[in-house]
Amino acid sequence: MRIAIVHEWLVNYAGSERVVESFTNIWPDTDVFSLVDFLTEEQRDIILKGKKTKTSFIQKLPLAKKKHRNYLMFFPSAIEKLDLSGYGIIVSSSHAVTKGIKKIRSWLR
Repeated sequence: MRIAIVHEWLVNYAGSERVVESFTNIWPDTDVFSLVDFLTEEQRDIILKGKKTKTSFIQKLPLAKKKHRNYLMFFPSAIEKLDLSGYGIIVSSSHAVTKGIKKIRSWLR
């Protein structure tokens, strides 16, 4: 069964990122999703065991690296657009919007 971890943003090595690190220690084969990922390679090796994060469209918006929180109005939409349809278990590491993740994609899309 495939496992996904969904986290708001990965921008430094602080408290919530340490929670994600704990999850990747428990489930090393998991995939990680986030609105943005601006970790350094060293931080990514520690937290994500070198894995690449699947990010939202916010990652590519202007000034997102320094001002990602300015795009708050887009966070719910960005989270809902992440495709988690192939995962049996979704672990949401959240203090804001990742609780709005949708597992089943609409067949109308």
